[in-house]
Amino acid sequence: MMTPEGGVPLHLDHVLRLTGKREPRICLLNTAAGDDPRWAVLMYDRFAGHSARVSHLALFPMPNVADPADLLLSQDAIFVGGGSVANMLAVWRVHGLDMIMRKAWHAGIVLSGSSAGGICWFEGGTTDSFGRRLRPFTEGLGFLSGSYCPHYNSESGRRPLYQKLVADGTLPGGYACDDGVGVHFVDDDLAEVIADRRGSSAYRVEPGGTEERLTPRYLGEG
Repeated sequence: MMTPEGGVPLHLDHVLRLTGKREPRICLLNTAAGDDPRWAVLMYDRFAGHSARVSHLALFPMPNVADPADLLLSQDAIFVGGGSVANMLAVWRVHGLDMIMRKAWHAGIVLSGSSAGGICWFEGGTTDSFGRRLRPFTEGLGFLSGSYCPHYNSESGRRPLYQKLVADGTLPGGYACDDGVGVHFVDDDLAEVIADRRGSSAYRVEPGGTEERLTPRYLGEG
């Protein structure tokens, strides 16, 4: 993600604006990377001086708060970092976070993330969770129908594999995003495509080999 002067990445600043709050509460999760403490330190540093009230939920080696549900459901926004989507969702399900996140979604809390943190909200996508060779992942939370493919322009294997998996029915049709691009949904409907850099795009990929380019709005303007 592109980070402007001031520290907060453009995508995260957009997430905070969506809450409509002057001092939004945002909780950061990095389960997909095993709760690497360096990531948490980096993120807190980026938010230094910002009006947002930042917290984080770690699950390794045990939850860092007594009541994860209370923490998550008291937020205005939740941001999920990248890593292994398969490992993350396995751990979430053990701790009941799949149901907590569904409650958060129905409560109108802004759910967001990058890479694994984007795939998780859909039915599935493409992942390197199982090794260097990209494979399909079909155990997403399914809050959003269809599938999702990140890193569409930066990892050479993503585009052909995603198109193949959608074409043969392994994955349902869905959305693919170049690095720096996000798809914003309101309830189940695509509301907007946004980008933190110029020249990147999102795509709607359907069975039959169709790929429709979706032009994003650049967040660096205005």
